[in-house]
Amino acid sequence: MPRYLWQVTYSPEGAQGLLTEGGTARHQEITRMVESVGGTVESCYYALGGRDLFVIGDVPDEVAAATLGIRTAASGAARSESVVLLTPQQIDEAVRRDAEYRPPGT
Repeated sequence: MPRYLWQVTYSPEGAQGLLTEGGTARHQEITRMVESVGGTVESCYYALGGRDLFVIGDVPDEVAAATLGIRTAASGAARSESVVLLTPQQIDEAVRRDAEYRPPGT
C-alpha cells in the first residue's frame, strides 16, 4: 500500500474545533477517516510552525488519498498536503531502472 505523509494546516474554524475537542479526539477521528477508505494511521503528531499536524499512514491507492484530501478541504476546517513516501528499497529499485532523458540545452 502506498505510504503518505499528510501535512495539515487548520483554518481558524478548525483550530476552534481543536480547542473544543482536544488532540486525542481529533486523532481518533483522523484514524477513523483513514480507515474508512481502507487505510491505516501509523503516527500522528501536532507541531509548532508552518504546519499544525503531521500524519503518516497507508491508503490503498491515489484515489483513496485524493478522497481524504478533498473531504478535508471541503470541510473548511483544514487543508491537507499529501506527500508520497518511498522506502529505501523502492529508491534502490528506482535507481536501477533506466529512463531516457535529455537535459535542457543539450
